Amino acid sequence: MKLSEGVEQAIHSVGMLAGLSAEGVLSAAALAEFHAVSTSYLLKHLQALSGAGILQTVPGPRGGYRLARAKEEITLLDIVLAVEGPEPAFRCKEIRQRGPNQLPAGYFARPCGINAAMLRAERAYRAELARTSIADILGDLEKEDGDGAIAARGCAFLEQHERRSN
Repeated sequence: MKLSEGVEQAIHSVGMLAGLSAEGVLSAAALAEFHAVSTSYLLKHLQALSGAGILQTVPGPRGGYRLARAKEEITLLDIVLAVEGPEPAFRCKEIRQRGPNQLPAGYFARPCGINAAMLRAERAYRAELARTSIADILGDLEKEDGDGAIAARGCAFLEQHERRSN
């Protein structure tokens, strides 16, 4: 399965926004700068995250984005579905019924075994993403960041770019 680059950008952006103060916001341009990605491409995903209720958009010259829910309540599945949509990765087109020497529909009354296996895999994949919150990801990062350099980089960037929405 291949997810779009937007999923990675969205997850990292949500993780960055989790570090804001309660009244803080971060602009799309600042998020794009920190991750060295296209602002216009990232903006599309930030809007999808806002539409899904993951991010809150604060309008105006001091506006930007912040989490709409606690980081413990935002799962990787929430983000993937917001960016990629709810459709399963595998979509059976019943090609087994095409081609030469076609058989009557009765031979295909049972669901396609390939589709059934792929849907079981999709359910397992989604269940794992649903079990993993942004808080879990950030907690794992803290454990892996031996000397604190990753956290310090993010904190320094937030100090410089965070806007107060009040």
